[in-house]
Amino acid sequence: QGQLVESGGGSVQAGGSLRLSCAVFGLKVEDYSVGWFRQAPGKEREGISCTSTREEKSFYDDSVKGRFSISRDNAKNTLYLQMNSLKPEDTAVYYCASTRTGTYVYTKADQYHYWGQGTQVTVSS
Repeated sequence: QGQLVESGGGSVQAGGSLRLSCAVFGLKVEDYSVGWFRQAPGKEREGISCTSTREEKSFYDDSVKGRFSISRDNAKNTLYLQMNSLKPEDTAVYYCASTRTGTYVYTKADQYHYWGQGTQVTVSS
């Protein structure tokens, strides 16, 4: 049974950076398609950055393209989301997630089986 634990959220001014971490337990992050989602108040959870195994294929939502970068450290079994040039509209709870397969990039929340508890990111103007 996989368990994911996020960290690294917080409050930052517009233009700043944060790096989210997602420690993975019970499964090997290198074997599965993984992703980062976010959910703002009153909105649906949306996929913002997702990748297949070995980052052979990656997806970035248009809203974060060029500013966010997904990566993983297989030795630490950890997934990362580097967020640069943050904007107030990036404010949300951020979740990491893992599928149970690795062939494709999956961008919809219902395609993921394991979820972290979420970490709050607040960007002030």
